[in-house]
Amino acid sequence: MSHTPHELVEEFPEHVQRIQALKQSNAHFAKLADAYHEINRAIHRAETLIEPVDGMTEEGMRKQRLHLKDQIYAMIAG
Repeated sequence: MSHTPHELVEEFPEHVQRIQALKQSNAHFAKLADAYHEINRAIHRAETLIEPVDGMTEEGMRKQRLHLKDQIYAMIAG
């Protein structure tokens, strides 16, 4: 498992099987999950100063991650 915080399987541990199934069966879900993964990694790189960004950029990335997480959860729960 990754050491990057906020991975989907860590955010929704009770839905790991559902996440995996949706990634394989639903192209829109897979796209959302990929986008979440990418923005989550970018935030982690910013937080650890590997690729630092200004505060407003980081805040925007966090909002984007939260929006994606909300969409993903709606599909998991639906």
